[in-house]
Amino acid sequence: MTTLDDGTEVVVKSGEPSAIAAEAAGLRWLAEPGTVGVPSVLGEAEGRMVSTRVPEARADDAAAERFGRGLAALHAAGAPAFGSPPPGGPVHAWIGEARMVNETGADWPAWYAAHRVLPYARQAFSGEDLALVERACARFGDVAGPPEPPARLHGDLWTGNVLWVGDTAWVIDPAAHGGHRETDLAMLALFGAPGLERILAAYDEAAPLANGWRDRVGLHQLFPLLVHTVLFGGGYGARALSVCERISRS
Repeated sequence: MTTLDDGTEVVVKSGEPSAIAAEAAGLRWLAEPGTVGVPSVLGEAEGRMVSTRVPEARADDAAAERFGRGLAALHAAGAPAFGSPPPGGPVHAWIGEARMVNETGADWPAWYAAHRVLPYARQAFSGEDLALVERACARFGDVAGPPEPPARLHGDLWTGNVLWVGDTAWVIDPAAHGGHRETDLAMLALFGAPGLERILAAYDEAAPLANGWRDRVGLHQLFPLLVHTVLFGGGYGARALSVCERISRS
């Protein structure tokens, strides 16, 4: 954090140029609908970005409910296709420290298998474990629920990327792209989030979720679990394989 001459507190971030470019484009895209708090990008060039600082506080029930409604409206702002990057953003983006390719597709189950699950499964597994993931991918069309239009996703909406200020939730560090709206909700649930059930209830009231959405949480968590398997190892791989086992038997 640093302070500008006019007293504005800002965050200066540096990194791999395509990662910074993708994050800046994602923040601008998420800010367009004006439904959730998003830091303003004040400048971005050559692997450096300056954005406004968000002072962190604690969530309360009203803030959680407002965030649920705002997230529903953000998703409804839409995207051109599944996998579409934010306008001006690079096709090769990042989720955490992992590269993420934003190839587009019209059919979510096929796109999710090809561009979100299998690339990381092939880095994480081989042999029977990889075969299990591939069998699960073949079932995605049967377990994904009714078709949904591409939503405007944050893309890495774990609890650490949601900051609470007064009655507003602010989102940071996006891996923004066009995707399935249940993916952001599943990411919120992956590591828990303050007021999660109030967020979900307010979201569902504002934009009702398709029947059986809770049964699909594991499907949507598969992508971040595989990313974490590639980056960190540990028990994430076992959790991902457990999800695949359930899907392949469904």
